[in-house]
Amino acid sequence: MSPDPAPLLDRVRALCLALPATLERESHGSPGFLIEGGKFFAYFWHNHHDDGETVVIVKTTGADEQAQLIELDPACYYKPPYLGASGWIALRLDAPAIDWDRVGDRIAISWELAAPRHALEAGGR
Repeated sequence: MSPDPAPLLDRVRALCLALPATLERESHGSPGFLIEGGKFFAYFWHNHHDDGETVVIVKTTGADEQAQLIELDPACYYKPPYLGASGWIALRLDAPAIDWDRVGDRIAISWELAAPRHALEAGGR
């Protein structure tokens, strides 16, 4: 767990809000990022329910992709409580060296998975 999550949240916030038509809104006591008039695509959790983790949680295409990511890099990815059953994945942000390109890519992919067609056509990746 990061002792000071503010710099990590600032970085996640910048990545999320750089995507088209996004907003930040608190969800269950944590920062969440959603598409205007649409769905959430990312959450920032710090010590959520005293789990000792600082993470960003994003959508995947489903259980198969989620399992594959965890298998490929269990030090980075895990199945988060609550959202994990729906295919979401947690990326740990408290490692000594964070691959921010990977974090940004996963956030952008999650945005695409949550975006309505008109948002994708208006400026998606």
